[in-house]
Amino acid sequence: MSIQNKDKKNKNGIKNYFILSGFAMQMGVTIYVGAYLGKYLDAKFPADKKWFTILFTLLGVGISLYVLLKQLNKHQEE
Repeated sequence: MSIQNKDKKNKNGIKNYFILSGFAMQMGVTIYVGAYLGKYLDAKFPADKKWFTILFTLLGVGISLYVLLKQLNKHQEE
């Protein structure tokens, strides 16, 4: 393996690391925003259980997984 190929492979590895780290950060922020919005609505409209928190957290998880799969498919095509 030549030095140029090794450098190119190393740069691609670093690039993929940052791309995948960005995916994780995006997932975390999406789920956090959903949970925060749910907590806010539960405080504004009290009920027996924290239904808004549960609903919006699960919605955040679902949305983040959907977006992650779309981005991974796009990244894999490149």
